[in-house]
Amino acid sequence: MSDDLQPAQQQQPPGTQADMTPVPDCGEHSYVGHGRLEGKRAVVTGGDSGIGRAVAIAFAREGADVVVSYLSEEGDAQETARWVEEAGRRAVLVEGDISDPETCRTIVRRAVEELGGIDVLVNNAAFQMNHETIEEVSDEEWQRTWATNVHAMFWLTKAALPHMGEGASIINSSSVNSDTPSPTLAPYAATKAAIANFSASLAQLLGERGIRVNSVAPGPVWTPLIPSTMPAEKVASFGGDTPLGRPGQPRELAPVYVLLASDDGSYVSGARVAVTGGRPVL
Repeated sequence: MSDDLQPAQQQQPPGTQADMTPVPDCGEHSYVGHGRLEGKRAVVTGGDSGIGRAVAIAFAREGADVVVSYLSEEGDAQETARWVEEAGRRAVLVEGDISDPETCRTIVRRAVEELGGIDVLVNNAAFQMNHETIEEVSDEEWQRTWATNVHAMFWLTKAALPHMGEGASIINSSSVNSDTPSPTLAPYAATKAAIANFSASLAQLLGERGIRVNSVAPGPVWTPLIPSTMPAEKVASFGGDTPLGRPGQPRELAPVYVLLASDDGSYVSGARVAVTGGRPVL
C-alpha cells in the first residue's frame, strides 16, 4: 500500500488546477459568507487558482467585487470568475505577467476604472522552482522570482495606495519558508522573507493613514505551483512532514484572508499569520 498523499504528477509551469489529482478544494462548494466584506472592492493577484481562487470566492461570498489578476489564458481564470459571479458579485479579469511593472499598473487602473477604487489588495501571485544546487539557478530565474514575488508587490502597492482610504487592507502572501527555508527553494524562500519584512515596514508606514498591512504565511498547500515546480516524487509526499500529516487545501487559507480584509480585523496590522499545519513560524 502506498504512503503517497496524492499521486505523483507533474505539469509545466504555471500549472492548471483542473488537471491536478485530486483537484484542489478552493471552497467552491463549502464556503459560506456572512456579509463581512459587503460593498468592498478587492484585487487578488494569482486569483485564477489555488489560494488566490479560494480568496476570490470567499471575498465574493462575503460581499466584495473582485479583480482577478492571472498570468495566462491557459490557467483557470474563467472558472474563478464564474464562481465570483454566481455569488452575485462583479469579477474583473486582468491577464498579464506581474513581473512587468506596467502590468501591475494596468491591474490597478482596471480596478479603479471598473470598481471605482480599491479597499483590499491581496498580493498573492508567486513563482518558484525546485533545485538541488544553487548552480542550477540561472540568473534569469533568480531575477524572475524576485520580480514576480517582491518587485510586483512593491509596484502594485505603490500604484494602489492613491486609491485606498482609511480602513483599507493590504494582505501579502508570505510563507513558512520565510524563516524556515527549504534549501531546494532558496530563491523563493528568500523572497518570502522579504515579503514578511516589507509587510511589517508598510504596516508602520501606513498606520497613520488608517491602512492595515499584514502577511499570511502558508505552509504546504495543494495548488498548481506544486506539480508544476517540483519533481513528481516530491509531489507525492508533499505536506506529509507537517504535524497534521497532510498538505492544506486552499479553502483552509481563505478565512484568514477574510479576517484580515474585514472590519473584524480592524486592530490587526503588522502581523504574520501562520497557516502551516503545525509548523511553527517564529
